[in-house]
Amino acid sequence: MNEGLAGLQSVLLETPMLAIFLTLAAYLTGARLFLRLGKPSWCPAVLIAAMLLAATLALTGIDYDDYRAGAGWLMLLLGPATVALAVPLYQQLPRIRELWLPVLCTLPPAAMLAALYSVGLAWLLGATPEVLASLAPKSVTAPIAMGITEQLGGVIPLMMGGLLITGVMATAFVGLLSRWLGIRDERVLGFVLGVNGHVIGTVRAFEYGTTAGAFASLGMSLTGIFSALFLPLAWRLVGL
Repeated sequence: MNEGLAGLQSVLLETPMLAIFLTLAAYLTGARLFLRLGKPSWCPAVLIAAMLLAATLALTGIDYDDYRAGAGWLMLLLGPATVALAVPLYQQLPRIRELWLPVLCTLPPAAMLAALYSVGLAWLLGATPEVLASLAPKSVTAPIAMGITEQLGGVIPLMMGGLLITGVMATAFVGLLSRWLGIRDERVLGFVLGVNGHVIGTVRAFEYGTTAGAFASLGMSLTGIFSALFLPLAWRLVGL
């Protein structure tokens, strides 16, 4: 019986169907649990889904590389999904034009700090150059972060873990700090979530409203562009 199940698993892993099914099932289950829990900012649906998927892979003995090869078909959708965020940007274009100067002034230091503090802490703790390269693009949306990580010589799975943790932490702390500081402006909240929390922060921003979602899309997009230019150059200058 066990041999038969192992054979069936092996056959299924030769196609992307099993990986796609497990991914979608984990996400749908995570989304349902997220709603049941009352939409907590500290535990978004994507985090629940990731934990469910990790537990499933561990229990079934499916190798991560085999799963990633099958799930690669879903990764192809990340690019078009990111490009589609141009729609809310276009809809909020008049408001974005009003704040173009503050956006341009705050984005470079914010994007640089997002990369530098994680790399600096990891370096102080004795991390290898490979780990440093994997953590540097942790605040950038996944399609761009994958390209940056490969260019710097990092590890994609480690980078993806950093992306998940960063998105969750940014979403939780932005919510807490905004309440503490009394910030209610959707434009500010959205932009901060996009710069620091990439896609996870952008999803959270759309829960505040369309304006917050548009500014989160703007922050996420500009952070990705700036990081794609800044990080490889900084890496060469530092000599890592």
